[in-house]
Amino acid sequence: MHALIIRTGRVATIALAAMILPVPAAFSGSSEWDGDARAGMRVVAGGPKVEDGRALVSAGVEIRLAPGWKTYWRYPGDSGVPPHFDFAKSENVKSVQVAWPAPQRFADADGVIIGYKSNVMFPLRIEPKDAARPVVLRLALDYAICEKVCIPVQARGELTIKGGAKGSEIEKAEQTVPRAQKLGADAPLSVKAVHRDNGAKPARVLVDVAAPHGSAVAVFAEGPTADWALPVPDKVDGAPAGLQRFAFALDGLPPGVTAAGATLKLTAVAGTDAIETTFRLD
Repeated sequence: MHALIIRTGRVATIALAAMILPVPAAFSGSSEWDGDARAGMRVVAGGPKVEDGRALVSAGVEIRLAPGWKTYWRYPGDSGVPPHFDFAKSENVKSVQVAWPAPQRFADADGVIIGYKSNVMFPLRIEPKDAARPVVLRLALDYAICEKVCIPVQARGELTIKGGAKGSEIEKAEQTVPRAQKLGADAPLSVKAVHRDNGAKPARVLVDVAAPHGSAVAVFAEGPTADWALPVPDKVDGAPAGLQRFAFALDGLPPGVTAAGATLKLTAVAGTDAIETTFRLD
C-alpha cells in the first residue's frame, strides 16, 4: 500500500497497480480496450465537424467501469485524482479539447467526491494540422478508479481517424456535457442568484438554483485555476420560494490569494440536464 497526498492536504489510500491488459475492440472505429475486469479505456472515432470556419474531427475517450467502481471528474472534490489526458505523441494534431460529461456526487470515508459510477465517454474536438490528412490520435491517460480503495491506472490508446458517421455515440456523449448558461437565465434549470455571506466564518457563498419541481439537484464549484480546492456545495435552508439554495465556504484557496474579484464556475446537475455558469465574486 502507498498513500498519495491529494487535494487540500486530504489523504486517500491508493493501492498501486497497473492495469494494461488489452482487450479486443468491440467494433471498428475504436482502439482496443486497455484495462482489466475492473475498468478499461478506449479511443472511439467520431465524425467531421465545421465550427467557426475550422475543419474539426470528433472523437471520444470511453472509460468502462465494473459495478461498484467509480472514477473522477476534472475536479474530484474532497479527495481523489482527476483524469489526465496526454495527446503529445499524436500525428497531424494541432489541438485537442476534452469535454467533461456532467458528474455525480458521492459520499465516502474521505468526504464528498465528484465523478462517475458507470461507463463514461469524454467527447473530443480535434483540430488537425492538415484537414486533408487522417489524424493519428495517441493517448496516454492517467486516471484513478475507486471501490473500497483507490487504484491509479495508466492506459494507452491509438487510433487513426479518417472520419465517421453522424449520429454516432460521440454525438450522444456530447449531449451529456453541461451547456454554458448565464447567471440569472430564464430556464427550467438555472443559477438564479449568487450571494456572498460575509457573516459566516469563514465567509461562504450562497447559490440559488431553479430546477423542475421534484428534481434532485447537485451543485459543484470550481475556482479560476486548478490549485483552488473549494468545498462541494451543500443544500441549505433559506431559499426563496420555488428555488433551492446551496452553500460553500470560501476555503481551499491557494496561499496568498483572496476570493474578491475571482471568476468562479458553478455546475448544476438535475437528472439528465446540466448547466455551467461562471460569475465574478464581489
